[in-house]
Amino acid sequence: MLSYRHAFHAGNHADVLKHVVLIQLLRYLGQKDTPYMYIDTHAGAGVYALDTGYAAKNVEYETGISRLWERKDLPEPLAEYVKLIKGMNPSGKMRYYPGSPYCAEQIAREQDRLRLFELHPSDAKILEENFRKLEAHAAAQGQRSTVRGKRVMIQKSDGFLGLKSLLPPPSRRGLVLIDPPYENKDDYRRVKDTLNDALVRFATGTYAVWYPVLQRMESRQMPDKLKRLPSNGWLNVTLSVSAPTPDGFGLHSSGMFVLNPPWTLEPMLRELMPFLVKALARDEGATFTLESGMPTAVHTGTRRTGEKNSQA
Repeated sequence: MLSYRHAFHAGNHADVLKHVVLIQLLRYLGQKDTPYMYIDTHAGAGVYALDTGYAAKNVEYETGISRLWERKDLPEPLAEYVKLIKGMNPSGKMRYYPGSPYCAEQIAREQDRLRLFELHPSDAKILEENFRKLEAHAAAQGQRSTVRGKRVMIQKSDGFLGLKSLLPPPSRRGLVLIDPPYENKDDYRRVKDTLNDALVRFATGTYAVWYPVLQRMESRQMPDKLKRLPSNGWLNVTLSVSAPTPDGFGLHSSGMFVLNPPWTLEPMLRELMPFLVKALARDEGATFTLESGMPTAVHTGTRRTGEKNSQA
């Protein structure tokens, strides 16, 4: 199904949650000298213009990055995230928003590897062009790679299928981001099946799954299904910026489910999420949940925290 274009939703509250978590996961992997591989199964276009095209139609960034842009009181993880975005907007005006591939490229070191999949032909072409511009800019600054192998590889193909050929990565260290559009309800099944296979091939890898929190049954059931996968632990965080609408339409809430999370992620989110709820709240229904545990087949206990906040 090729109708989905992430540009409509660039910079919204769901992107804020996804990219803050992504940056922290990559920072953790970067603490060791050994290189890691970042794999993005649904990479999108890489960079999105906010003042023209699709993003300007829905202006969803006003529910997310726009509310953080001028704040001076951001907690460190949010400050790092906003700083990264401001780095691609040197004029100071919020014109461009990075997708996950760009965030990963900015955090990754020279020795790390990025493997990006995008099936939509238009977005795949734009993604390739955006990374050509990044390479050209680096070359113009006199930056030359000192390590062998291609740092970034882009494939116009199905990331669910392409992931198999990359696991395990040569260094046995890696992060996989899976965030399909979920327009087709089969995506929920494919996420679970893909992770089940990936954990057999690369049991110690970190896997981060973005998902929308919707009324449809597949969305409600997916976190519980992922909790049962044979991992070394899981973490599930959701962010709601408003109460659900009576008709059930619109994205008011999303989540990030992480398998084999670093130990630092839960305490960081426990401190961060109350601030993020207050900053992005649209009504008194704004809230978050944070829970972690072991696969239910091994251990049924979970730790769960949550908080409701009115609009700041």
